[in-house]
Parts: sequence; C-alpha cells; structure tokens
Amino acid sequence: MTGYYQKLNSPLGSIHIATDGEFLRVLAIGHNWARLKTGLGEVVEQPHPLLSQAAQQLDEYFSHRRSHFDLPLYFCGTDFQKLAWNALLTVPYGETRSYAQQAALIGNPKAVRAIGRANGLNPISIIVPCHRIIGKSGKLTGYASGLGDKSHLLELERRFRASHPATTSPPQ
Repeated sequence: MTGYYQKLNSPLGSIHIATDGEFLRVLAIGHNWARLKTGLGEVVEQPHPLLSQAAQQLDEYFSHRRSHFDLPLYFCGTDFQKLAWNALLTVPYGETRSYAQQAALIGNPKAVRAIGRANGLNPISIIVPCHRIIGKSGKLTGYASGLGDKSHLLELERRFRASHPATTSPPQ
C-alpha cells in the first residue's frame, strides 16, 4: 500500500503530515519526520484530500480559529501506547496535565515513566496534544521536537484563552 505525505510550513518550522489514504498516521515536527516515516512503508509526496483537510485544520489552529481537530487518526503502537495517546485526546485545549495524571487516567498510576516514553513516541504531534503534558511540579519536560516547540504551543493556547475569557476555546 502506498501512503501520501505533504510538507507544511508552520510557526514551528517544517511539519510533515502523512496518510494511508484513510487515516492520518503522522504529524512530525522538524527532524522527527525521518524517524516516523520509516513506519509508514512506501510514501510519496502527493496531494490527498485528507492531507488538505489536515493542513487547513492546522492553519486554523495556529491562527486561533480551532481548538479541536476533526480528523480520522490511526495509531500504530503497542496497546499501552495507544491507551496513552488516546488519553492525550481528553486533555482540553489550553490546559495541562501531569504525567502522573495521565497515568492515572489510563488506570495505571505507577506508569509515569512509561507514559513519558509513550508521549515521546507520539506519531501525531499537536493533533494528539502531548505538548499539554508537563512535569508534576509544573515544569516543562520532554518533547520530541524540543522544549521550545512545546512552550510555543502551550503559549499559543494560553494566549487565546487569556484574550477570550468568556470562552474556553476558539470555534471549532
């Protein structure tokens, strides 16, 4: 099966998104594309309606017009990783949770380190918001494309919430 990818420019630099034609499978920031594309098999740089939809939603996210992504996702990972990544989808826009809270959410409160590792392997950054997971002390820790990107994403969401106190999130 052939997959499709597209390279986008973003406030974080280059982003690659990839689909198998039915599901979004990868959103890689910067150098993470090299690691993540190996799990896709054959991929070609070619337009695809799902990639266009993802690109539009990302543009809306970065311009404060979207807080929730509405795209079909496919996770390729262990059962534990899939639990961890699905738990990320429950963390609201503009809010953060600790790794311990995420571990408790999946019913495995002692798996804090494994949660951190799973988040580091998240194949669909931003859309599956691992950037919203921080250290128990409130300190930013770990992000596959770097703490600068994590900080940028959290600040983008925080700025919108601060400038629109009557709403909890931008239009979807």
